[in-house]
Amino acid sequence: MLEHDKPVTRAWVLHPELKSDHSRRAPVPALAEAVALAAALPDLDVLGADIVRLPKLHAGKLFGKGKIEELRIIFAEAEVELVLVDGSVTPVQQRNLEKAWGVKLLDRTGLILEIFSDRARTSEGVLQVEMAALSYQRTRLVRAWTHLERQRGGLGFVGGPGETQIEADRRAIDDQLVRLRRQLEKVGKTRALHRASRAKVPFPIVALVGYTNAGKSTLFNMLTGADVLAKDMLFATLDPTMRKITLPTGDEVIMSDTVGFISDLPTELVAAFRATLEEVLDADLILHIRDISHDQTEEQACDVMAILHKLGVAENAPLIEVWNKVDLLQGEAFEGRVNQAARTEDLFAVSALTGEGMAALLAAIPEKLKDPRSEALLTLSFAEGRKRAWLFEAGIVTDDQQTDEGYCMTVVWTALQQERFSRL
Repeated sequence: MLEHDKPVTRAWVLHPELKSDHSRRAPVPALAEAVALAAALPDLDVLGADIVRLPKLHAGKLFGKGKIEELRIIFAEAEVELVLVDGSVTPVQQRNLEKAWGVKLLDRTGLILEIFSDRARTSEGVLQVEMAALSYQRTRLVRAWTHLERQRGGLGFVGGPGETQIEADRRAIDDQLVRLRRQLEKVGKTRALHRASRAKVPFPIVALVGYTNAGKSTLFNMLTGADVLAKDMLFATLDPTMRKITLPTGDEVIMSDTVGFISDLPTELVAAFRATLEEVLDADLILHIRDISHDQTEEQACDVMAILHKLGVAENAPLIEVWNKVDLLQGEAFEGRVNQAARTEDLFAVSALTGEGMAALLAAIPEKLKDPRSEALLTLSFAEGRKRAWLFEAGIVTDDQQTDEGYCMTVVWTALQQERFSRL
């Protein structure tokens, strides 16, 4: 069947709101984001969405009997085929709700994995997504592993052909996990070699990070002249892209566009995409792109920084915060944001669409890359040849003396180089 001939699945989105849950995710914008996630899959037709307020969580079925029956009637009348729950659903809850409603069900993690599977284009991306999906589904033996039979596209949750035997599923998953782990280990080694070779090139790396749909790809395209897909859609691009550009000051840098982050990003995805996301660790400068017009921009910024720190990005890593989409602000909101950015160090209000504020940002990048350097005296043993070689490759050694125990070296480095050296 051709991709454009795929049947459309009729879906409904639910956001459970627990009274005792005081998390940063407000229910209304959280539901809107869940609907946007569903809309990112071309084969879904979202018929409706509801916030379900819960006095308490029910261990076996998540919702109470009355609410389950009420929703069953709604789903039956609308001929819903798939229910998307914007939260975590246990395998037992998933099985019971599917049986009660006569539909398929995906929780937030499953939906994000489905989107990543649909968007992955490179062989590395496909490997990473499949690894994440298998890790997530390892204990969920209520699903058919139909994606193992496919060449590309979806994970088999939407429009799958049916159930298979649990034992066969378990064997298939275990075999696939072993194979994928080996392949991803090779990917990690290859990326490490690429990073090592780039370290020898005298061009600093500037990484764009941010919440999904913050406008990273639009900004990347404006800066580099590339044609990376930029749409008003969550996770429009997955595969990282790198381009060398010449700044107005004449300085040359490599710009790197990364996958967007999101609140409650599945841990399986963070683990599987670590080889890709680690490109951010080796960036000389991070541009944190924020959609400043979004109602939840502060919460989104906190989610991004939490993921960066989880990946190992140091608290004091060189970073510029970019308030994007100021063209969507009006009146006092626009003036307030622009004035605040003008008064704050390492903060710029821009519009990647219109180009407003870009000149000031581009002028700040080379200045930020000129990190202050400090001198340090290092003592390395003969067994630490890898560390010594790294120091020479970075071009920061000013003196090198051999001793009876090893080497006594004087280096002049930036805080970022010192942090990288500590990870060797």
